[in-house]
Amino acid sequence: MGRDVPAMVFSREDRRRYRDKVRRCLDVLAQMLRESRFDSDRPKAGLEIELHLVDDRGEPTMKNAEVLAAIAEPDWATELGQFNVEINVIPELLEGEGSVRLEKVVRDRLNHGEERARTVGGHLVMIGVLPTLRESDVHEGTLSANPRYKLLNEQIFQARGEDLHLAIEGEETLDTYADSITPEAACTSLQLHLQVSPAEFAAHWNAAQAIAGAQVAVAANSPFLFGRQLWQETRIPLFEQATDTRPVELKTQGVRPRVWFGERWITSVFDLFEENARYFPALLPLCEDVDPREQLARGVVPELAELTLHNGTVYRWNRPVYAVTDGVPHLRVENRVLPAGPSVADVAANAAFYYGLMRVLPHAERPIWTRMSFAAAADNLHAAARHGLEARLYWPGVGEVAAAELILRRLLPLAYEGLDLWGVNPGRRDRLLGIIERRCVTGRTGATWQIDAVNAMDGLDRHEALRRMTLRYIEYMHTNEPVHTWPLS
Repeated sequence: MGRDVPAMVFSREDRRRYRDKVRRCLDVLAQMLRESRFDSDRPKAGLEIELHLVDDRGEPTMKNAEVLAAIAEPDWATELGQFNVEINVIPELLEGEGSVRLEKVVRDRLNHGEERARTVGGHLVMIGVLPTLRESDVHEGTLSANPRYKLLNEQIFQARGEDLHLAIEGEETLDTYADSITPEAACTSLQLHLQVSPAEFAAHWNAAQAIAGAQVAVAANSPFLFGRQLWQETRIPLFEQATDTRPVELKTQGVRPRVWFGERWITSVFDLFEENARYFPALLPLCEDVDPREQLARGVVPELAELTLHNGTVYRWNRPVYAVTDGVPHLRVENRVLPAGPSVADVAANAAFYYGLMRVLPHAERPIWTRMSFAAAADNLHAAARHGLEARLYWPGVGEVAAAELILRRLLPLAYEGLDLWGVNPGRRDRLLGIIERRCVTGRTGATWQIDAVNAMDGLDRHEALRRMTLRYIEYMHTNEPVHTWPLS
């Protein structure tokens, strides 16, 4: 969830002061890491889900303010577009029944949210990209009212100096321009958080990067954008392009994008925060009136506000998070590669697959990142986003292999082992990972279901087929049955 900021204009002096303050925060973070001043208790898992809002016809509705007012719960928040909301689920220990509680909380919160949204003519949809969204729906006038988004929009376009070029070659082609960052709001994700100790952070981040391609392949749920069939997980290239601060000339020079997979394996969480400060100019240079060095010297845990705000404007697919809870600092890996949906059962299965792998891979005797190039991990992500389960992914020991085969033969056994180590009930483990297995066996993901459902509607124009498919999707979403079991009609 992004930090709220006031509406304002920044001066050159603001930017200089902010850069100095970020560097001071980095020094303090380095000292805290040396002195082990972090919560290193049992790992906790939490999640955020971004959702779209539609009307009774399945078309986007610009009602997030009314919907949030109707829900009136602190764990719900605005997102970038007026047709988006977000729910934040408090972290749970993964041991024992933690995964059961996590799924129940998500179901209960979403059911409550839907019930309240209906009172103002809205409905919640968990889907990576809303199929009925049109280009005319994404402009500056449909940004959420929160000043943070208007300011972010202004700063990105000031940095670019020109309109955004959205160009995606898939089954069909999208080639258009946008004069705001609102197309980013078309992307709604499931964000998985895992709290880890500083000593174990690098291993967990590296492992999360290595499995990102497999995660996307088996969870793809975003095949349509602006009426066109593009990638299986179109959300990946769309997000990369919709927040790009670089004009063509800076891309040609090799300037790094703000939506970033990265370029190397790391040895410390400090590597990521330091790279963010070194490579990326400030978008929101807001300084607090506190000195983190002085706070640390007095025994007060600093919020490192400037560093965390800057970190929140560098959109790594696996992002480091520093936060303070009840006066105790902690670190989290925020996994951002997954789309929302299709059902809560699917969300729980995607989470179980990730958390199971993250219990085993970071602790392997020969870590995966010592046997695999970083470039191969990045290539895997984009191949999976384009082709889903039909993508060919590289994995050490097997070479290039179909994503479904890699998951079935190599990764699922590791995920089973990981959930056993977490102490997850075997019946629960089998149910959730069985969903992942059946997706691989049937080839049915949210993306393939959407495509097949639209193709089955003969004689309808594309938008009408997408609208009817979206209504059917919502109907099946509420059954909480996994997408591989959904009928096409």
